[in-house]
Amino acid sequence: MGQNSEANPYRRIPFVSGAAPGRGHFEEFCAHPAFFLQRAFRECGEVCEFDQGGMRTVLMVGPEAHEAVFRAPDEQLSAPAAYQYMVPIFGPGVQYGAPIEVERQQLKMHAKGLRAERMTWYAPIVAREVEDWIAGWGDEGEMDFYEAFADLTIKTSTHCLLGSEFRYSLTDEFARHYHDLGEAADAAGTVDHAQQKAVYDRRDRARKALGELIIERIERRRQAGEAHDDLLQVYMDATLLDGSRLSDEQIAGMVVWFMFAGHHTSANTSAWTLVELARYPDFGAEVTAEVDQLFATETELSFRALRKMPLMEGFIREILRAHPPLNALCRRVMQDFHYKDYCIEAGKNVMLSPYVAHRLPQYFPDPERFDPHRPEPGNVFAYIPFGGGQRKCVGNAFAILQVKTIFGTLLRDFEFELAGPPGEDREIMPSLILRPSDPCILRYRRRKH
Repeated sequence: MGQNSEANPYRRIPFVSGAAPGRGHFEEFCAHPAFFLQRAFRECGEVCEFDQGGMRTVLMVGPEAHEAVFRAPDEQLSAPAAYQYMVPIFGPGVQYGAPIEVERQQLKMHAKGLRAERMTWYAPIVAREVEDWIAGWGDEGEMDFYEAFADLTIKTSTHCLLGSEFRYSLTDEFARHYHDLGEAADAAGTVDHAQQKAVYDRRDRARKALGELIIERIERRRQAGEAHDDLLQVYMDATLLDGSRLSDEQIAGMVVWFMFAGHHTSANTSAWTLVELARYPDFGAEVTAEVDQLFATETELSFRALRKMPLMEGFIREILRAHPPLNALCRRVMQDFHYKDYCIEAGKNVMLSPYVAHRLPQYFPDPERFDPHRPEPGNVFAYIPFGGGQRKCVGNAFAILQVKTIFGTLLRDFEFELAGPPGEDREIMPSLILRPSDPCILRYRRRKH
């Protein structure tokens, strides 16, 4: 439609076709969120509206739209209001369950724990975990690498955040708790809570168990009078602006939140990196040669050494373009939000999609082609694998450090190939988290130096 009447000067937002009576686009969205959002954009353009099971949601695509959303104040576009279903995962008083002023202070605590000097401590820890992991591989074999990376990144994140004693006391039960939390973040949980009861029951048990384990660690440190150089210590020592300290429950929630976010991002990005290295052996050979060159002069993958890997950096950047950690970023409209000649009314959701945005040909020519030599798009808001603005993921540098360290170590000793026909492993699971198909089987073979 064109312009409305003078009394209502805003353009009507196009509505996506195919809505089912009473359910809207809920089933299609949940079956494959990324593909649905791609269809919506192709049909309607940079701004369109769909019905997410009773929640009217406006998809906005492109750097200009991204910048408008990222620069909007929390009082107008609220992430906490859009992600209330995540509060039981982290607990009250943390992240989306905390007052906005407290949440901002907590985000600064995360950032303090990830300053460059701390990252230098984390790099050797991650490298040691990878060495321990590959020690029992033998000369060749096959593996479900998504599950393996999920297990590995839990161990590395735990080691860096909670210390070696906690890491080496881990059991399989700990990893299962995180799996249960991840299931509760599925797309269906954003709307249809009733069908998720069993999932939510497991989530609640997992969250309680993880909280108890972390609080036990906090109490041990206090009793021993120990101080450590890890993120847990940052949270324990932090003081809010009103002079108060975080409660043990809040500290546990912040640890769970950070590990949850970092674990999924690193595991996912690692799995896709291995898939694409195997799918494109010429690119894989380039990255492997860079690793070999690095180890010709370095004895370990230090933080400093990791910064000397531009080819690896470009490969991971392209992975995050083609397979961003999340296919959707959401905000709840608290006050009418104006964009160009559209008005998005309070009560609706606004959604950005890195998956769709990273396939805009004007910023990423031939977007379906995987190209680790692809130049940066020239607009900072075109490439949004970790979001943007004041809510850009604070753990992105830690996640990339993990991935670079993992592959710097793996490619030094092993080569990889697809175990099935090309394309089988490209299917994306129906989830807000973009991951390879399940299982993600690849073949490995020890390199002959």
